[in-house]
Amino acid sequence: MNQRRLARVVLVGRPNVGKSTLFNRVAGSRRAIVAPMPGTTRDVIAQRVSWRDVEFELTDTGGMFGASRDPLHALVVQHGRNALASADVIVFLVDGPQGKVPGDEEIATELRPLGIPVVVAINKADDRRTAGSVVEFYRFGFEPVVEISAEHGLGVADLLDQIVGHLPGTSTAPEHVQAEVGVAIVGRPNVGKSSLVNRLLREERVLVSDMPGTTRDAVDAVLRWHRRSFRIVDTAGIRRPGRVAASGAVEATSVLVARRAIARADVAVLVVDAREGATDQDAAIAGEIQRAGRGIIIAVNKWDLVKGSGQEFVRTFDERIRYQLKFLDYAPVVHLSARTGERVERLLQLIDQVAVGRRKRVPTAELNRFVTAVTSAHPPASPGRKAVKILYATQTAIAPPTFVFFTNVATKFHFSYERFLENRLRESFGFAGSPLRIHVRRT
Repeated sequence: MNQRRLARVVLVGRPNVGKSTLFNRVAGSRRAIVAPMPGTTRDVIAQRVSWRDVEFELTDTGGMFGASRDPLHALVVQHGRNALASADVIVFLVDGPQGKVPGDEEIATELRPLGIPVVVAINKADDRRTAGSVVEFYRFGFEPVVEISAEHGLGVADLLDQIVGHLPGTSTAPEHVQAEVGVAIVGRPNVGKSSLVNRLLREERVLVSDMPGTTRDAVDAVLRWHRRSFRIVDTAGIRRPGRVAASGAVEATSVLVARRAIARADVAVLVVDAREGATDQDAAIAGEIQRAGRGIIIAVNKWDLVKGSGQEFVRTFDERIRYQLKFLDYAPVVHLSARTGERVERLLQLIDQVAVGRRKRVPTAELNRFVTAVTSAHPPASPGRKAVKILYATQTAIAPPTFVFFTNVATKFHFSYERFLENRLRESFGFAGSPLRIHVRRT
């Protein structure tokens, strides 16, 4: 398979000039968190964008320039510089009403030696104060200069035309792109989600720190593995609602973005700390994944810190995990270490298996042979007195697999019988890691 890297377009600018607003406008989604607090965006986030049949990767850098009280500012700066160095085109966003300020000159000084095409975008062109400052921005020596309003979309099409015009010949999309599998890495704060993403991608793509709340945006990147394409999404740690409310609007928005990432994913990897085991909060996150109908894998991280405890520890640990998350008895468990890379390859194998199983469709004839065999040995149990017979069944949907069982009387199956059917379906057809939906209808 002949693949070429998508061209990369990187947004850069001082804090609060509207980089995240522009990113969301061009990407067509609310991927980047927008807030009036300087330094809200920490990580480098990217999104595939198509304009006039040309595809490229749009990247939003963190607030790498300007004064900051963020204890992780040095990491933000390093990640931002890495993104700039790999850019094919840089969009230098400035604030029109404020005019040219020393912080802008600092950025321009850093961009000139890179030798990469720079498009200057003067934001907030809908503000009449912008008109008097436009000429100042030509003094940076970069062309073209485009006036836009990221919030209202004014001039954004012109900006995109300029970007596409400066992309190199390699800016076309891969000649053959397989359907991507969306993978959301979720869990509580500080369980090692970002470290796991970096290990999977084999690069320091996501900020890693012991400080809870380091990750704010849902940061994603494409991983190609054995002719598969996985879009790996690192999400903010999801805490209890009370704690989120107390921590402020930025974290509340981060949690919302994490939940949206689950809704967009095919498979969610629930990362659990091996030293703590599964908690009530892990169960709450798992419940959200299950309700969303996403495939799920339980990844026990930091296994290198406990694996010397002996076979008895491993056995009791897994029993405890299964007890604490007993409604996820269908979810595979993998013990791994993001720090050392141990069993990370196994995680990729499981992601692939779960993604395939979630879209598996059972032929109707095969499903009805299954129904005959199962019900002859174990007839349906229902709350009513009248005998219930399953006349036939069909699979009506995939992702998640959904089955309708047609019966002779209007009823619903007893919970235990529904679980029995689920277990037999998994034994016969797979579906590991995927929730199943079962409906009962009278013929």
